[in-house]
Amino acid sequence: MLRFALLVLLVANAGYLAWSQGWMATLGWMPEAQTEPYRLKQQVRPDVLSVVPTPPAATAPPAPTSSSVSATEPVEEILPETTVCLQSENMDEAQSKKLQQILQQSDLPSTSWEMQSSAIAGRWMVYLGKFPNETALEKRRAELRTRKIGYDRAGGSLEPGLSLGRFSSEDAATRELGQMLNQGVRGARVVQERAPQTLYALRLSHATAAQRSILQRLQPSMGGKALRACAS
Repeated sequence: MLRFALLVLLVANAGYLAWSQGWMATLGWMPEAQTEPYRLKQQVRPDVLSVVPTPPAATAPPAPTSSSVSATEPVEEILPETTVCLQSENMDEAQSKKLQQILQQSDLPSTSWEMQSSAIAGRWMVYLGKFPNETALEKRRAELRTRKIGYDRAGGSLEPGLSLGRFSSEDAATRELGQMLNQGVRGARVVQERAPQTLYALRLSHATAAQRSILQRLQPSMGGKALRACAS
């Protein structure tokens, strides 16, 4: 039975091979041809077509890293120069003119410094003195204490003497003198303790290190007027 089945299978395979290869076409047995002639008719000038090979993809240059940029193109940070504001002690007009002449002959730019002026009002005093000796001075002090009148040292070239009050105008001092006389104070008078004047100060608002070095060399020519940081 097994041999008969194998024989049938062998005959069937041989028949399929003959049919698929068209060997049985004379008997009308052959597979249907799988052709599509209408697609060939739709071609347009197939003779001009050619196969072009795809070009290799371009290789992009490697992106620069932060280390390579810093190595080839160093970035230099420029910091602003530090400056300070300096101002001298007050000086009179003669000292100011002398210093200006020195500064104009120095290496300091004329735009780097200026002379600032400030007006000082005069001052008047109701004055007792000068006394010939300390005994006479102490006697008047005792008298003033008895009358309950305040006093202070006159100071400066007015010593030995006593001040019964200092005033910014001569009229105010004169009025006070009248009151002292009414209270029995003898020998008092009005004196001018300080005349009105204009004082000057050298100022450098933005002094650089180089300019400060020049100022140090000019310090002996400033008449002992020290330079300090500006108050404002």
